[in-house]
Amino acid sequence: MRVEIWTDIACPWCYVGKARFDKALEAFPHRDQVEVVHRSFELDPSLAKGDIQPVISMLTKKYGMSEAQAQAGEENLGAQAAAEGLEYRTRGRDNGNTFDMHRLLHLAKEQGRQDELIQILYRANFAEERSVFSEGDERLVELAVEAGLDAADVRKVLTDPTAYADEVRADEREAAELGANGVPFFVLDRKYGVSGAQPAEVFAQALTQAWGERPPLKLLDDGAAGGADACGPDGCAVPQH
Repeated sequence: MRVEIWTDIACPWCYVGKARFDKALEAFPHRDQVEVVHRSFELDPSLAKGDIQPVISMLTKKYGMSEAQAQAGEENLGAQAAAEGLEYRTRGRDNGNTFDMHRLLHLAKEQGRQDELIQILYRANFAEERSVFSEGDERLVELAVEAGLDAADVRKVLTDPTAYADEVRADEREAAELGANGVPFFVLDRKYGVSGAQPAEVFAQALTQAWGERPPLKLLDDGAAGGADACGPDGCAVPQH
């Protein structure tokens, strides 16, 4: 079974939602047969690469709220994160363009390190004092190397703005086609969608339902003509002459 998750590194509910989903997946009996794929979604694709500002300032401008309201929202998110065992800096974080991070996540996917990288990027953005936005490309290289990627490969992607750009845009178009206008957005076997950072119990129920409704395997010969020779629990059939 495949689970696709549309997220953005700048999205705090994606950070919390991943922890809740991971908790449900860890307890899922068939977890070893579940493939998780992270898809790209930018909360603000209009941001230029150098457009960096404090999170509180961004929230007040974008949503028309007061600084006190924005800070209260951050405190609430900090409490939600703590309940999932996550660290969350409620003050001093900044916000910026995440396109390069999404491109690196596609590189990581090719190398089987996507989940490692997204977890490290979340931690760096929400829990650490150093910025993933203002320190330049070398900060992203450092984090990608921590996830198991080769530094030269990462620098090559970051210096080529076209590398994996089509993949990111394709993910974003697909999100729109699926009706996702916010993240996190979870799609299970292209049959069920779960929107938002739902409780782990909701994810557990969705995994169970999606797994139980998978169509049974249908053999093409359906047993016609006795089928071909094969081996089974009782051994291998030996042709009799």
